Amino acid sequence: MKKHFTRRDFFFKTAGIGTGAFLFPGLSTSLIQERQRGSIPVIVTSHFNETGKNAVEAGWEILQSGGSAVDAVEKAANIIEIDPEDNTVGYGGLPNEKGVVQLDASFMDGKTYSAGAVACLENIKTPSSVARLVMERTDHVLLTGEGALEFARAWGFKEENLLTDKARKIWLRWKEELSQSDDWGVPEHLQDIEKKESYWRDFPDIEHWYGTTNVLAIDRNGNIAGCTTTSGLSFKLNGRVGDSPIIGAGLYVDNEVGAAGATGRGEDVIKSCASYFIVLRMKEGRTPQQACEDALQMITDRYKKVNPGFFPSEKFIAINKFGETGCATMKGSRIPQMSVRNTKGFSRIDGTILYPGK
Repeated sequence: MKKHFTRRDFFFKTAGIGTGAFLFPGLSTSLIQERQRGSIPVIVTSHFNETGKNAVEAGWEILQSGGSAVDAVEKAANIIEIDPEDNTVGYGGLPNEKGVVQLDASFMDGKTYSAGAVACLENIKTPSSVARLVMERTDHVLLTGEGALEFARAWGFKEENLLTDKARKIWLRWKEELSQSDDWGVPEHLQDIEKKESYWRDFPDIEHWYGTTNVLAIDRNGNIAGCTTTSGLSFKLNGRVGDSPIIGAGLYVDNEVGAAGATGRGEDVIKSCASYFIVLRMKEGRTPQQACEDALQMITDRYKKVNPGFFPSEKFIAINKFGETGCATMKGSRIPQMSVRNTKGFSRIDGTILYPGK
C-alpha cells in the first residue's frame, strides 16, 4: 500500500538531497544528475483519472517512437479535451454565467522558446491545438474571443456546440439555486411547500468549480514542451480569462531547466506568475517537488499580509530536464496526484499538501 506523505514528511525525507543544491546553486551538473530518479523520455499530466492515463499512454506512443515532445503533448491534451464526462476541460466543460462554454489554452516549446495561447474560445473542442498553431504559425502569443475563433476557422477547425446535456443541467441547477429573489426555480406559491431537494437530482451540490489540465513532456532529444487547457472557472463572468492561457502563470517551459503548470483558481496564479516562479526555483537547484511547494508558500505569504486565514485552491505539477517530477496542492485532505508515463511504465504519483485540513 502506497504511503501518503504530508509536506512535513516530505521535507525531512528530501532535506538531504535538496539542501545542497538550494544553498549552492552552482552545484555541478554531475552531482545534480546523481540525485535525480526520473528518466526520459517522459510525459505527465495533472489528470489522474482513466482519461489522464489514456492521454499519457497516447503521448507515450509518440515519444517512444522518437517523436517530438510538442506532438506528444498535443495528442495527450486532445484526448482529455474531447472527453464529454470531464466538466473542467474542453467539450463538456462547465459554461460561464450565461451558459456559454469559453475555453482557454496555452502551448510552449522549450526548444524554440515559442509560445501560443487562446482565450475565451467558443465552439472548438481542442483549444490546445489552436494554441499550438498560434505558437507555430503566427508572430503573436495570445488570441482571444472572436479573433481566436476566426483563426481556428482559417485552419479548418470544425465548430461544434460544446455544451453537453450534463453540463447544461449543472448550469441550470446553479441558476435555480443562485438566488431566492429571482424568477428561476419553482413558482412562488410552491416555494414554501416544495421539498428543498433540487430538481436536478443527478448532480451533487454545485459550487464554483475550478478545473484544468496540464500536460508536460520531454522527448528523446531532451526537448521539453507543455500545454495547459481548461474551460475555466465554472459560471464565470462572460469574458473572464484565467491563468491557463497566460505564459508564466498557467504554464512555463525552459529546455535548460524544465516545465511547470498550474490548476486551481487562476486569479491567484496570475498574480504570482507561479509557473515561471517554479521553473526559476528549479534553475536554482530545487527539485520539482520542492519548487511546487515553494510556489504555494510564496502565494500564502503574500495573502498573510491582508488575510492570514486565506488559503486559495492551487495545484502545481512540474518536471525538470532530468525527468524528475513534482506535484503539490495548497490545502484539503485528498492527496494530489499526477499521471506519469516513462520507460518504467505508467504510474500515478502522489504529491503533497502544503496545509492539510485547511
